[in-house]
Amino acid sequence: MRTVGLFEAKQKLSELVECARDGESIGITRRGRLAAVLVPPVPERNLQQIFKDIENIRQRAKRGRGVNIRTLIEEGRT
Repeated sequence: MRTVGLFEAKQKLSELVECARDGESIGITRRGRLAAVLVPPVPERNLQQIFKDIENIRQRAKRGRGVNIRTLIEEGRT
């Protein structure tokens, strides 16, 4: 993660936002301490895809094959 000072971040905000959009995480420091982080946006998922994912998880849970609590928790975080 690249870090920049607050003053520099103000001067180069457009450039930093573009870098974050392209996948780079950028820390912003104030008086040498990390104050904020610009991160890439999370891809949007439409509601239909979310319901489809939920139904797939439910079907797998009913079958009981290859499903454990950890897997279900991790899938719910995506």
